[in-house]
Amino acid sequence: MATKIKLEQPKIPSVLEEGSFRDIYRDEDLQLMNCMITGERLDNEELDQIILSKVVFKNVTFTNAAFPRIDMVDVIFDNCNLSNVSFQEGLIHRVAFKDCKLMGADFSEANLGNVSFISCMGNLSSFTDARFKQVQFDHTSLHGANYHNSKFTKVIFSDCDLNDVHFVQTSLNGVDISTCTFERLHVDFECLEGCSVSPDQAIGFAKLLGLKVVE
Repeated sequence: MATKIKLEQPKIPSVLEEGSFRDIYRDEDLQLMNCMITGERLDNEELDQIILSKVVFKNVTFTNAAFPRIDMVDVIFDNCNLSNVSFQEGLIHRVAFKDCKLMGADFSEANLGNVSFISCMGNLSSFTDARFKQVQFDHTSLHGANYHNSKFTKVIFSDCDLNDVHFVQTSLNGVDISTCTFERLHVDFECLEGCSVSPDQAIGFAKLLGLKVVE
């Protein structure tokens, strides 16, 4: 059984007005707050340092968009397509991604706190140099994702596809990957100390170290 962590959930008002992402242009500070956005499609959108607070995105597509240094708090993305979206250097707090496509999404140098990725497709996503505190990846495909030089504090991967994921220069101390599947990981062996793995995974790592496993 995978380790459990307690996350702070997005604080969303019980009643939200319908809105449009275009409403953000009405605010000189590029803020979008207290609304639900449904069914919109935006391609190649580029906005720096936008602020999202208490917003729910449902069935929304942001393809190849760039939102560097985004500030998000209390936001839910539900069944959204965020393929190749850049959240580089973002501040992401109490945010939930549910049933989202995050293929090639860029979270490099972002700070993520109390964030959940549930049943998402995050293959080839980038979390290089990101900082994680109380973050959960659950039933999410992360094939080929890159966590190079990331810092993990209370991070859990539960029933995820971690095949070909890069954890180079990233300590996995305190991280539980025991319920995940993978054929190959890119990881520094000294960074595996304190990582929770299944018996089969432990045998695989032992073989990579050149040990002969006697059954």
